[in-house]
Amino acid sequence: MFVLSGVLAIAAREHSIPRNPAVGVQLPAKRRKSPRYLTHAQVATLSGCARNESESALIELFAYSGPRWGEAVAIRVRHLNMLRRRIRIEDNAVIVKGVYEIGTPKSGAAREIPIPPHLVNRIARLCEAKGPDAFVFGDGAAPTPYPHATSGWFVGTVRRAREKDPTIPVITPHDLRHTAASLAVSSGAHVKAVQRMLGHASAAMTLDVYADLFDDDLEAVAQAMSAARAAAVS
Repeated sequence: MFVLSGVLAIAAREHSIPRNPAVGVQLPAKRRKSPRYLTHAQVATLSGCARNESESALIELFAYSGPRWGEAVAIRVRHLNMLRRRIRIEDNAVIVKGVYEIGTPKSGAAREIPIPPHLVNRIARLCEAKGPDAFVFGDGAAPTPYPHATSGWFVGTVRRAREKDPTIPVITPHDLRHTAASLAVSSGAHVKAVQRMLGHASAAMTLDVYADLFDDDLEAVAQAMSAARAAAVS
């Protein structure tokens, strides 16, 4: 319904139809799928079940730096700053008629994401013998294709991981982006840092999507304030 309403709105704006017949129609409330989060141990198991080093490192990057799929596979060697442990996200690979087209990130603005220290050497190895314009993941000549939903390499990796650890949920690559948010928040990251890492338009959007992750912060704040009070009045 939401897609149809959007299409009709565009058609009316372009004067292809006289008016949008969906205007005024009560649409059902949107229901966001509950995010699935992995633990550090589950991420390690999942990446260890990948077929090769490139796929394994890609899983780890999703889980610890939170890029979108198109942003990650569009990373070129020249986008890496290994000394600062940063990746500049300025491109986004989008499939158009079965072919990847390189555009801008979803937010329209470039940003930097961190390279976790444990991934620095692994990503460096993926860049060996590649020029500055080569893609980091895959063969370097083209962005890594999105894995098929039922028979792709990611589904196989999840299946093998679940055989080792049945507590690992059935997930998609995008769920690893949720995991990055979860692990960042649990490590004490400020909401603004999480927002910048994920490329959200605002901290309000981050809080809206991941409100459940910040519930524990209320308890931590209360305890910290009580501790500070006790120290001040003792």
